[in-house]
Amino acid sequence: MQKRTMKRGKRPELMWGLGLSDTHKTDIEQGVGPGFHIRNFPTEDLPKAKDMAQEEKPSAAWIPWSVWADLPEFRKEEYRQQDSTQRILIQDENDQAVEMDRVLSEGFLTVVRSPLTRPKVQDAMFRAKEVTSMYSDIYRMTEEIMLERELLARKTDQLMFLNRILASATESLDPSTILMNAKETLSLILPIKMLHAVFWNHQQDSDVSDAEIFLNGKMTPEAESGWVEHLMASAASMGSGPVNGFQIIHVDPARRPEFGLKPEDGRLVTMPLSAGSETFGCLALLCEPGYRLGKDQVETFRSAVNHLGLALRNALMFKEVKLRADHDGLTRIYNRHSFEERLVYEIKRRRRYNHDLSLLMVDLDYFKNVNDTYGHKAGDMVLRKVGEILTETFRGTDLAARYGGEEFVVLLPHTSEQDAWKLAERVRESIQSSQFHFDGQDFTVTASIGVASVEAGALTKDDDLIIKADKALYKAKNNGRNMVVVSKPKADQVAMQ
Repeated sequence: MQKRTMKRGKRPELMWGLGLSDTHKTDIEQGVGPGFHIRNFPTEDLPKAKDMAQEEKPSAAWIPWSVWADLPEFRKEEYRQQDSTQRILIQDENDQAVEMDRVLSEGFLTVVRSPLTRPKVQDAMFRAKEVTSMYSDIYRMTEEIMLERELLARKTDQLMFLNRILASATESLDPSTILMNAKETLSLILPIKMLHAVFWNHQQDSDVSDAEIFLNGKMTPEAESGWVEHLMASAASMGSGPVNGFQIIHVDPARRPEFGLKPEDGRLVTMPLSAGSETFGCLALLCEPGYRLGKDQVETFRSAVNHLGLALRNALMFKEVKLRADHDGLTRIYNRHSFEERLVYEIKRRRRYNHDLSLLMVDLDYFKNVNDTYGHKAGDMVLRKVGEILTETFRGTDLAARYGGEEFVVLLPHTSEQDAWKLAERVRESIQSSQFHFDGQDFTVTASIGVASVEAGALTKDDDLIIKADKALYKAKNNGRNMVVVSKPKADQVAMQ
């Protein structure tokens, strides 16, 4: 028969005895050898809670049946709770045999009958070691499974978060809406106070860029200036090059949650926005100071920003395409197609709500002479300037468009003929007072303007307003140019020069 040996460490392994007789204690010590130390508790002073709370736990506990049978149930349960300790039941020769089912139900690993010979003791200890090792393996496997489940849960949360980012970013093609949604969604993993952005677009055949700055609501002038400076500096460091000019857009102007927060009022995170190899913008996020993300959260956040960058790039491209479709390429104001669509819409609204509607037709005087004398580039410069004047003069609800060549139109909802005439005078004076310099030469231009209105309650066709304004413009041309003429002139307002 092969002799079995037990591996023992340098430090004796602790075992307990609960009310062992001196004979039993000696037999066990001789059976296990010097690698084990047995601490025997007398029957009147069995282990209590403080003993079981010690850091060093016994690998095995030897308990005579006579001692165990006299223990109250709550004490037995306390011993059963020690999962790391294997309990071995000892039965004397005079004890009635206990069925194995009961031994196991009482929480014992096995039972050993007296006399406690060396083979019996060693066999019981080998079983205890095997079970302890098996429990250790199961515990380790359980920990690994729990860790894998936790990692899987984190990955699932990350995927759900990225899916939410993607869904919120693609539900709109408006950059302002995308940024508003992004602030709300990114706040799920990072406490964001403010989110701003800047986008730049290189001018054709030039290193100069135009920039758009999106700010998260209105704020104090000092705070806004600080954010603009930070965003412009970030744009320059990320490859925008020299910025020709920038436009500020307030994402949610009615909302002022952080009225005076500046870039230094928290932890500032600035992240580039890229599509392919091109960086076209950056996000500036103001977070709670001292807040840090875990490694997996950082990766998730970067992935979210990448998704956001693609969505914003698509939105900006759509905006540019729509701008080209709806606007005149030279003057950047609306084109004739957009004007005609809006005219039909405003005529229908006027019929429904019975409000005033006016139209200006603007034509530059002797514009052919500008092209012939100074060149077409000079003419383009004049047209761009007129577009700027019209943009600056009228409300956001009005519509200024290039009608064709050197002719412009302005649609004025809720505007009477008298008010339209005053606005037309302002435009005429602005054009007349503009000084142009090209190729070493200075020159000025003038404009003739026709004004037409639809009176409240009057029935009119879609093209009646254009016909009336065109006739008024014709009169202005025939009467000497550089004047405003209304379609139904009053005695003192036939022409203003």
